[in-house]
Amino acid sequence: MKANNLLLLVMIITMGLLSTRAKSQEKKMEMDDKRMSMNNNDMMPDLKSWPEASQMAAKDMMDKYGKPDVMGPEVLGWMNKGQWESIYVNKQVTKHSFPVEHTDMLMQTISYKVPVEKYDELGKFDGSVGVDRTQGLLSARCDMEGNNLLALNLAHDIITGKKTVEEARKAYGEIVKEKMNGGNPEYMQKLTFSPQGGSGDPDINTTGLTKEDVMKGSKQNMKSDR
Repeated sequence: MKANNLLLLVMIITMGLLSTRAKSQEKKMEMDDKRMSMNNNDMMPDLKSWPEASQMAAKDMMDKYGKPDVMGPEVLGWMNKGQWESIYVNKQVTKHSFPVEHTDMLMQTISYKVPVEKYDELGKFDGSVGVDRTQGLLSARCDMEGNNLLALNLAHDIITGKKTVEEARKAYGEIVKEKMNGGNPEYMQKLTFSPQGGSGDPDINTTGLTKEDVMKGSKQNMKSDR
């Protein structure tokens, strides 16, 4: 009788150990699944579903700058590569007819302080050239790096007074034609100027409120909204 009780006790203990081990294994599998899910977020998206122009731009940037620092289903991004503050290739393309029919999806940004009085001229020159005054950034968005270099070089010519808007637009078309005819124009090979460091413009405080005042007010508003 005692032997039977001892055997039963051993069986109960063994079953308990097996149950604990099974739960531990199940928890480990859950953690592995979570890690796999996190790693999948760092995996390259399936570019086969992207438009051909976006695929070409993405491949070109990866060949030049390596694996992207930012990867998502709709965008790839590189930070601080060479002369560029940032590079983004989007899956979504935007139709652009200047100076020839194409689509924009490759945006490249440099550090550059654009005088406020030149904003309108840059807007008239090329709608795909953008300025971020606060961060001190100048961007071009086209389909190839050579075209972005061209846009930025001509934008610099406008800013420095070397060319008028009309002259820059005419030069853009002529240089693109030269490239298409087998040429290798300098304006499409590299920046003809050096990007500027410390070009941000935080603007001025027009309210008289300090940062601490703003934080205090924000906390009070959050409490009142609850």
